Amino acid sequence: MRQETLTLFLVNLAGIMESADEKVLPAVYKEVLTDLHTDPIGLGSLTLYRSIVQSSCYPLAIYLARRHNRAHVIALGAFLWAAATFLVAISSTFFQVAVSRGLNGIGLAIVIPAIQSLVADSTDDSNRGTAFGWLQLAGNFGAIIGGFCSVLLASTSVMGIPGWRIAFHLVALMSLIVGILVRLFATDPHFSKNNSGAEQRVIHKCFWSEVKELIQEAKAVMRIPSFQIIVAQGVSGTIPGSALTFAPMWLELVGFSHKKTAFLWTLTSYWIFTRRSVWWKDGGYPCKTLTQFRENYSGSNKLEFAYSFGCSFAANSPIFAEIVPARSRTSIYALDRTFETILSSFAPAVVGILAQHVYGFQPIPKASSSSGGIETDRQNAASLAKALFTVIGIPMAICCFIYSFLHCTYPRDRDRARMDALIESEMQKLDEANSTSSNVDIDFQGGKSDNSDEKASLLSH
Repeated sequence: MRQETLTLFLVNLAGIMESADEKVLPAVYKEVLTDLHTDPIGLGSLTLYRSIVQSSCYPLAIYLARRHNRAHVIALGAFLWAAATFLVAISSTFFQVAVSRGLNGIGLAIVIPAIQSLVADSTDDSNRGTAFGWLQLAGNFGAIIGGFCSVLLASTSVMGIPGWRIAFHLVALMSLIVGILVRLFATDPHFSKNNSGAEQRVIHKCFWSEVKELIQEAKAVMRIPSFQIIVAQGVSGTIPGSALTFAPMWLELVGFSHKKTAFLWTLTSYWIFTRRSVWWKDGGYPCKTLTQFRENYSGSNKLEFAYSFGCSFAANSPIFAEIVPARSRTSIYALDRTFETILSSFAPAVVGILAQHVYGFQPIPKASSSSGGIETDRQNAASLAKALFTVIGIPMAICCFIYSFLHCTYPRDRDRARMDALIESEMQKLDEANSTSSNVDIDFQGGKSDNSDEKASLLSH
């Protein structure tokens, strides 16, 4: 139990740094825009590049988590994203930053499904909701700290090095330290000392046969109604959060100082997470967050951003753990992230396109006066605000509507997964009985048929 607690603690540390790493760049958008001489479309494309690479690498995450110790996989991912973050800090051109952010997506893709499946396997039905709630809490804490510190550092310099680069250096260093701690002290229950046989069985499996097995497993996961609903709502529900990476930049364009921007943006990043899975037995893990931000951007007009999440990481992750067999948990987490990340990654680029080509975002003239620069900032803030509002409103309404259907599918899918696990357990017992006692006459086919009838009877209800 102490080892499991230590593992969960270290995994939460990795979750903190993963979220912090994702938030550093959006927090310094305005400084990057100035130093690299880019525009909102370019800033949005940086997130798009990373997300595309990240989505394409999720199959690799499934393969690594199935064949190797997941604690080691998490450490490897942390090392990779730390190296990519360091490359961003020393990049001098937009192209170099874009390539580095793409490499960053590889490390994040490897880590996220491994963390989620490791938490699911290290807990049971009575405390899984709580564990994922703490993981969500850790992730949000990392996002807050990463964004807050990066915004504050952006206005400073150390020995002539711009503060936004220092922020990337610090995140890279902390990620490296966390990766070392996870590699040395975290354990995977599938690769414990008492389970060495299972480890050997996985390692010596034929590569192509395992690939085919993973493909079949992915097809089975995608046929689950609850999975389809969660992915459908997630595709639309993650778009607003992805679009809001421009929020710190908008606050600075409005006229807030870096300190006030850091404080205001931190206030919007709060959460409500589930404590126990028995809160709503057949409704899943209800978790709703409402974030509302309102501020004056033109003296007399006010813009209000409001979006509500009908679900969260802390709600969906325990549900995923219950609707598939334990061996398929990494697959379902990776597939969910793949589908959701691909489409939501276009949101920042869409915000940039709308702000520039529809709502009139203009670059600040190099020779403009102070008053002229301030006026341009105010106009750009209005343009960016309109673009954000356009991208946020409709997707969130769609998300909340789709998620309501989960109340119909989740109980049935959960019971089906439990029956499948029971049947598999009984079949394993029969195999063990056959191998240890050749004198016992077991009607294997009849037993299988009875179990299948029992399963069909349950599903019919």
